[in-house]
Amino acid sequence: MTGQGAATREVLRLEGITRAFGPVRANDGIDFALAEGEIVALLGENGAGKTTLMNILFGHYAADAGRVTVFGRPLPPGRPGAALAAGVGMVHQHFTLADHLTVAENIVLGTVSLWRPGLGLAAAAARIATLARDFGLAVDPAARVGGLSVGERQRVEILKALYRDARILILDEPTAVLTPQESEALFATLRRMVARGLSIIFISHKLKEVLAVADRVVVLRQGRVAGAMATAGTDRARLAELMVGAALPEARIAPAAAPGPAILRLAAVSTAPAGAGPGLAGVDLVLRAGTITAIAGVSGNGQAALAALVAGLARPRAGRLVLDGAEPASWGPRQALAAGIGRIPEDRHREGAVADFDLVENAILERYPALTRAGLLSWRAARRWAGRIIAAYDVRTPSAALPARLLSGGNLQKLILGRVLEAGPRIILACQPSRGLDVGATAFVHGRLVAARDGGAAVLLVSEDLDEILGLADAVHVMSRGRLSPAFRRGQASAADLGLWMSGEAFAEEPHAA
Repeated sequence: MTGQGAATREVLRLEGITRAFGPVRANDGIDFALAEGEIVALLGENGAGKTTLMNILFGHYAADAGRVTVFGRPLPPGRPGAALAAGVGMVHQHFTLADHLTVAENIVLGTVSLWRPGLGLAAAAARIATLARDFGLAVDPAARVGGLSVGERQRVEILKALYRDARILILDEPTAVLTPQESEALFATLRRMVARGLSIIFISHKLKEVLAVADRVVVLRQGRVAGAMATAGTDRARLAELMVGAALPEARIAPAAAPGPAILRLAAVSTAPAGAGPGLAGVDLVLRAGTITAIAGVSGNGQAALAALVAGLARPRAGRLVLDGAEPASWGPRQALAAGIGRIPEDRHREGAVADFDLVENAILERYPALTRAGLLSWRAARRWAGRIIAAYDVRTPSAALPARLLSGGNLQKLILGRVLEAGPRIILACQPSRGLDVGATAFVHGRLVAARDGGAAVLLVSEDLDEILGLADAVHVMSRGRLSPAFRRGQASAADLGLWMSGEAFAEEPHAA
């Protein structure tokens, strides 16, 4: 735990914060306070208003009503520069670093004139080294960011905020892309920070981590504060109930099922690199009916290449892809859809939806052939299909005619999940299916994936959440730098074991038995 006893002087206060987007009121009279040397966790289900509240604090949005006070002074609304100058720093879940620059160059970028000779890098590197030592953020100022691990990149993002003299730090889902070992190192860093008087807002869906690292918890529900309490006096069940407004049923995962016949097989498959990540390097993988096969790994280690191959967006450069016992004559998105492969993409905004299409149009993106008669789309059938998904998956929207861009991230994810699962696919490619979902929605999604497995589907679960993988998977592989580990059956490997494979260390050792 952090030093809660030292949390005395108030450093931040948000009063009566209200913000609406059209008919949707994201924040409704929210009060929030933070003390010096304190970690406060901000929790809430999808669309509860967490992101909007933090964007108002950091100046990305201006509130319709209410005010923000930092260190006793009012913060001008809608000005990120003012928030930075007041000592507020934010580390987003998705990092904003330039791979071709060094650590020091990334950190000083935006703090000095580009016309300054050398950008003052020698003095900056010395200061960065001091900050890194003081806060336990080991990183070489001269290293190229492109060669750093995900955990090291996160340290650079934190150092960027500290270099700008941040005294209040907002961390958005900070462990989402870390191995268990890296998460523990991060928690040690946070404890050092609060011991030196920094204050932290910790946004996470992982209740176990919240209880381990935070002093207090503030829970939002439907844009309002549903509860605030010390972590010492609560538990996961109580927090989950506050988030969703009702007690959650006990988590229960069906026993592992006997694997069915192979539907899709990869034999020594290599592919071209996918974006900034590596391609596959001699991967062997079997997807069987009635089985959830999980791929664990730190983001950017070849998972995108694997997902692209299974979805028909890429082809093998070497090796064989075998579907139902035979190699397809051709392989692309049309063939993948025809084979019954349903895809839940990792990036719901860029790949999963068309922002300006309404919910009906987005719901039928991969199903419109089944809704056409004589070449004409039946909009009545399309609206029924979308309505069925919205109701069954609790997509919270005032209207199916709403553009997808106005949905919260979690509600958009639920629309995509419904679009895929309601079509009854034979193979489900589930990439980060519960990312951004609250505990209730996550439990629902997990139950649907298990039900699909029990109905005979082969599920390929690609996730960075080891709790999700260990709770769902019948078999687990770990991906690192395009390589795939042997398969571990349920209960055969712990989170710590998988973490060693995720770091790449275990690939140098003798392979484990499958």
